[in-house]
Amino acid sequence: MIEVIGLTKRYGSTVAVDDLSFSVQPGCVTGFLGPNGAGKTTTMGMMLGLMRPTTGHALVNGVPYASLRSPLHTVGALLDARAVHGGRRARDHLRWLAQTNGIARRRVDDVLGVTGLEGVANRRVGKFSLGMAQRLGIAVALLGDPAVLMFDEPVNGLDPEGIRWIRGFLQGLAAEGRTVLVSSHLMSEMALTAEHLVVIGRGRLIVDASVKDVIERGDTRTARVRTPQTAQLCDLLAGHGTPANPQLEDDGALLLRGIAAEAVGEMAAAHGVVLHELIALRPTLEEAFMDLTETSVEFAPTVSSTLEQEAQ
Repeated sequence: MIEVIGLTKRYGSTVAVDDLSFSVQPGCVTGFLGPNGAGKTTTMGMMLGLMRPTTGHALVNGVPYASLRSPLHTVGALLDARAVHGGRRARDHLRWLAQTNGIARRRVDDVLGVTGLEGVANRRVGKFSLGMAQRLGIAVALLGDPAVLMFDEPVNGLDPEGIRWIRGFLQGLAAEGRTVLVSSHLMSEMALTAEHLVVIGRGRLIVDASVKDVIERGDTRTARVRTPQTAQLCDLLAGHGTPANPQLEDDGALLLRGIAAEAVGEMAAAHGVVLHELIALRPTLEEAFMDLTETSVEFAPTVSSTLEQEAQ
């Protein structure tokens, strides 16, 4: 189990993490989400004792990481896949870590097999692709067979097969009763992989809930409608204060955000508007995430940028 309690990290006048508290329970994959600059990597660094918090603390199985007697046996982590000496062979890197942490040498072959690196185990890490480096980082995290695992953007550089593999792999680890925390920017993957989410923005907690609850919390109702009376329907929507302007699809259908399909159907029926198609689209995690973090984005484009003006 991981506990973050009142964690704050300041760099001068900049607050990277602001009184952050949450817990990560065993038995499920927890996604750790937030826009760029939200403080995810800083938080994970403090969890692992790589940075000293200004205030607050983070506990792994009830104690700070620095107090763990056998950290590699308790916590496995991947923060930076490239943080390996490029001249070292993959097998030698794992053997060195195993030897210095009291881990049986046979475990090296086990994790090489699990991560699919047997064929390149004697290759120097500097020649690895990013995807191969990610797999090696995962192998390092697994080396001590820990009950707590933390991964920062583990799918970076992986091909579709690799992404599918790690999705099932993380879920398998959680099914064994391990605590699994995964940071990612890929909302589609988190929707398929995680059961629980911790979302932060500007260093503060936004939501700590199940994936289902996060999706349902946002105003993500969307309807797709096709009608021969497009202009009339748009006038009706405008008159009833529809939250968003209709988006015209390539096939002539309208994509309506912020309004339920039932409401569109009732409105059309009441005013004699013929509908050829009306579909209630399921909300997505990406839409819910964008709604939740709308005011926490560090780098947001202006409505009309200089490039857009030049293009016109």
